[in-house]
Amino acid sequence: MILTCAASLKPEPVTWLWPYWLAQGKLHILAGAPGQGKTTIALAFAATVTTGGRWPDGSRSPVGNVLMWSGEDDPADTLVPRLLAMGADPGRVHFITGSRVGSEVLPFDPARDMTQVLAAAEQIGDVRLLILDPVVSAVAGDSHKNTEVRRAMQPLVDLGAALNCAVLGISHFSKGGAGSEPASRVVGSIAFTAVARVVMVAAKVHSDDGEDRRILARGKSNIGPDDGGFEYQIEQSEPLPGIHASYIAWGDSVDGSARELLAEPDQGQGEGGEVGAFDDACAFLRSELAQGPKSAKYLLGEARQAGHSERTIKRAKARLNIESRKESTGWLWGMALEAEFKGAKNAKESNVRNLGTVGTL
Repeated sequence: MILTCAASLKPEPVTWLWPYWLAQGKLHILAGAPGQGKTTIALAFAATVTTGGRWPDGSRSPVGNVLMWSGEDDPADTLVPRLLAMGADPGRVHFITGSRVGSEVLPFDPARDMTQVLAAAEQIGDVRLLILDPVVSAVAGDSHKNTEVRRAMQPLVDLGAALNCAVLGISHFSKGGAGSEPASRVVGSIAFTAVARVVMVAAKVHSDDGEDRRILARGKSNIGPDDGGFEYQIEQSEPLPGIHASYIAWGDSVDGSARELLAEPDQGQGEGGEVGAFDDACAFLRSELAQGPKSAKYLLGEARQAGHSERTIKRAKARLNIESRKESTGWLWGMALEAEFKGAKNAKESNVRNLGTVGTL
């Protein structure tokens, strides 16, 4: 038995690739239903790492190499075009396409070839991010049995620690479970989310005002905050003539737990109560923004203190055509007609009075 006394250990901070989202040397899971752009999100992470770009919260990533295996998408016609669409440095991305056993070349098997991945990564050097799509392929046995999943995940955890890189495994949501904790909906054994230090979930939220939105939320974290997220859209571009690819366009940050952020609109809720809450949220935003733009973080915090849910505030924001824009200090919200109102201050008194009336509608 090898024992280590706690007094002999020097406390060390977690080293973050993306603060509170991607930690070096740790295992992460990115899960969601089909069609939510999970692989494209992972490639957006890769593009940020390879260029030392900025994360959705504005922080900058250290530059590094990326190692990726995909059992679902072809690198040449799908993955590389998406990387180019997001401005990645393709010279820093390496795809695992097979393994060599003796003189025989075989398809890569995450459950068998992890030691070869370590050797390849050390040869490349400075690997900051390792992506496995899907992560369930690393389990040779029954992916619904805790013991087998934990045993299969341990080499992956050890690999991340040895390389000091963030390991990101992509997974799917199991059928059913709507309304439950999103992290608990990851397909397979609960051990997948138990072993991972951070679990991210991607989903499309259907709001009852007809405006759908996609959200990447933090469903679980053992090493940092476990709430909050970012809106995103999946857009299309043509990075090269005749080559079409999707990319991620990041939007506003959002507050709240993953369960709150990804919840569907309430069904069967009393009409009067819902309308009253919505009207109150609209009145709250009009009052707060009457004198000009304010920080989105401040507004959402004040809204929570006033008893408004973030979902209702977001609906009110859309109804009032409130604009959001990125500043050096963060995201600001302001009334869409704000510039027109300011420009009208020197107009005739009747016009000012008319504009004021419009502003109170």
